Amino acid sequence: QVQLVESGGGLVQAGGSLRLSCKASGRTFSTLLMAWFRQAPGKEREFVARVSSSGRHTSHADSVKGRFTISRDNFRNTMYLQMNSLKPEDTAVYYCAADPSRYSTSSAAYMYWGQGTQVTVSS
Repeated sequence: QVQLVESGGGLVQAGGSLRLSCKASGRTFSTLLMAWFRQAPGKEREFVARVSSSGRHTSHADSVKGRFTISRDNFRNTMYLQMNSLKPEDTAVYYCAADPSRYSTSSAAYMYWGQGTQVTVSS
């Protein structure tokens, strides 16, 4: 079993920045493939970014490319999402996800999920 706990969400003005963290426990963190997803009210959960177990490989959704950066620290068992130049359309609950074997942009691929952290961007 893997437990994931997100933190770092909040209210920020458009153009501002936030850094989300996802702390993992219960399994060797460095073996997990990790991702961030988000879900806005009335919308489906969507892929934001993913990172390989080593951290060497990442990919980001087109909607956040150039503004958001995913990373991980395997010594601290923590994954991050640095969010810059935030827009009102980035408002959503952000979830971290993990899986021991699947590196995917699909939420259905991930076995473990955090409880989510709210990000609200005001215009």
